Amino acid sequence: MDLTLKIVIVDESPVRSAIIEEGLREAGYSHVARVAETANLLARVYAVDPDVIIIDLENPSRDVLEQMFQVSRVVKRPIAMFVDQSDAASIQASVDAGVSAYIVGGLAKERVKSILDLCISRFNAFSRLQDELEQVKSALSDRKIIDRAKGMLMKVKNLSEEEAYSLMRSTAMREKKKIVDIAQSIITAAEMLK
Repeated sequence: MDLTLKIVIVDESPVRSAIIEEGLREAGYSHVARVAETANLLARVYAVDPDVIIIDLENPSRDVLEQMFQVSRVVKRPIAMFVDQSDAASIQASVDAGVSAYIVGGLAKERVKSILDLCISRFNAFSRLQDELEQVKSALSDRKIIDRAKGMLMKVKNLSEEEAYSLMRSTAMREKKKIVDIAQSIITAAEMLK
């Protein structure tokens, strides 16, 4: 538990935000700020630059929800959202927008720390999955480029697949470049010579 986290509470209700803030302070968090106005919310949240965002919406209107979702999509931080009423569409939109914890009813200061811990854990787990997905996509893309360049070398220089790959690898090592960069150069050169 990192007690130095900077936490922002987005809530127009001073009573409800006081409950959350009290729960955070009792849990040992001292860097807590409140944003009371939802107008121009993204700029206000950027100004605070929090590590975690807690959004409390008593009865959210569609406009307020959309603004909250804009914040969650742009500001890549763990977000916990408290609401009093909900429907399936709001829950799905929240998840799609990146809300890490969506809590309907039951705003109690005793629950704030465990909800915050859950929110941060889910955010971190999801971030790791996104990073892994990006790495896999990149590796697949690189593999396709390398295979295409290999095929070109095999055809033009009458090499086996192993020889074409070996040629690209030795060139990459000699030029201190990645093999995918050499492969991309081969493809680019071949397209220019068409």
